[in-house]
Amino acid sequence: MIQAKALSFRYPGAARATLHSISFQVEKGQLCCLLGINGSGKSTLLSLLAGLLLPEQGELNLGAQAVTGQNSRPAAKIALLPQDPDLYILGSLVEEDLLLALDPQDVSAREKALSLAEEFGLGGLLPRPVHTLSYGQKRKLCLASALASSPDLLLLDEPFAGLDHPSSLTLREILLRNKQSGLTQVLALHDLDMAADLADRFILLEDGQAERQGAPEEIYPLLPAAGVRPPCWWFTGAAGPLWNV
Repeated sequence: MIQAKALSFRYPGAARATLHSISFQVEKGQLCCLLGINGSGKSTLLSLLAGLLLPEQGELNLGAQAVTGQNSRPAAKIALLPQDPDLYILGSLVEEDLLLALDPQDVSAREKALSLAEEFGLGGLLPRPVHTLSYGQKRKLCLASALASSPDLLLLDEPFAGLDHPSSLTLREILLRNKQSGLTQVLALHDLDMAADLADRFILLEDGQAERQGAPEEIYPLLPAAGVRPPCWWFTGAAGPLWNV
């Protein structure tokens, strides 16, 4: 689904590149976690995958299409949830924003969106103005909207930030359902506890480079030295988290 080779990106006017010659591959249906401290390039990489930014150098293939600095943005159906929900929200009412990106004639998509809203506890808030929502409720609205579009590739930047524990468990269940349905997912994370056991592979970004990547058992021992905390249950030697989905 995703193939990147020697991918680099520099913001206009920046003295140095944010991403330096990154190469990685994510297979269709995998859940991949991007790890790293603030400023390591996680959000920039998600923006490249979403087509919001174009690579300065290197090769990026999404599905069968190559994305370069000279051609159009990716044709694959991609949903990106940024870390700041206010960047994503366009509608004035909760229901309006939830359904904004959907085809008005697509009844099944509408039903899916409303069902997701119920799952996240937003069902009773649909008539309310968006600005009256809390930060966590805005995050839930953005998640429901992104998932309702039935994307080929789902990109989530710190998806658990601002969610209460019940909503975090709901998101875990949705991520697992997405895996079972074959949806490719890439998550940028600081806190691994809620999603580490769902991941197929990790990419550890350090100073804009991705030299360390692989399966969980290969990456966990490397995280403390990179400034990233492994999941709490890993320190105890447990096989996984205490919750089950």
